[in-house]
Amino acid sequence: MFRFNRKIHKSVADTSIVEVTEMDGVRSMHLGSVTVQSSMRVKEPFALELPYSRGMMGFLLFKQDTQQVLTIGLGGGSVPKYIWQYCSDIAQTVVEINPQVIQIARSHFYVPEDDARFNVLQTDGIAYLQEHLNVCDVLMIDAFDSVGIPPDFCTQAFFDDCAEILRYDGIFVINLWGSDKNFDVYLQRIEQSFDGHVLMLPTGKPGNIVVFGFKQANTPVIKLAQLQARAQQLALEHRIDFVDLVERLISNNPHNKLQLSFDHMRGQHVD
Repeated sequence: MFRFNRKIHKSVADTSIVEVTEMDGVRSMHLGSVTVQSSMRVKEPFALELPYSRGMMGFLLFKQDTQQVLTIGLGGGSVPKYIWQYCSDIAQTVVEINPQVIQIARSHFYVPEDDARFNVLQTDGIAYLQEHLNVCDVLMIDAFDSVGIPPDFCTQAFFDDCAEILRYDGIFVINLWGSDKNFDVYLQRIEQSFDGHVLMLPTGKPGNIVVFGFKQANTPVIKLAQLQARAQQLALEHRIDFVDLVERLISNNPHNKLQLSFDHMRGQHVD
């Protein structure tokens, strides 16, 4: 949570309030509260300013052949516009229910107009999930309102729908608050939807935790040597410290000297 500084825009429609502020060269979006929904450094509009947004790009560690990403929740569009700018092989669909958010993301946060590999849909994200099956390689959920994650975005049925929309080897990525009193409940539901194939990536203390769910049932382990080599390669291609992301994954998930493993021993080390 950040304090307001200079307010540069405010949009009000019915009960929806979207505000834009700037402080020390960083522009932020707020949805009716002081909580920051998205931030952008004005001089580097396509860089990832907030740690959790860099964490969500961790899917690149696990899936090199990503072709289609679906994102539910646009906000200021930090991750979608980063992928658009720096991952030219990936096509994206972004679903956002609030037309104010879409308009302000484009007018104040450099979110690009639709093109052959980028499309923003103004529709209900839950309905979209229920109407589609096996359509994307990566599904990202970053849907917060003024008080937190909406209740409909953390039910067992919702996470089950998230698994169904992914292709057979797809990856689910969600941004959660580690301080949420229901965090463990949400995590257990994600584990159920993805047969326990789940990893956690804390991006700060306290702060956001990015959770990855893996649909492919025949991937019981992830070899650390391969993961670390992939991180070093990605670090050369992106302005993201993927090596640090791997270290955080190792510190916060079951592992031994050779591999990360998927089981229900969250936060414990495997001998």
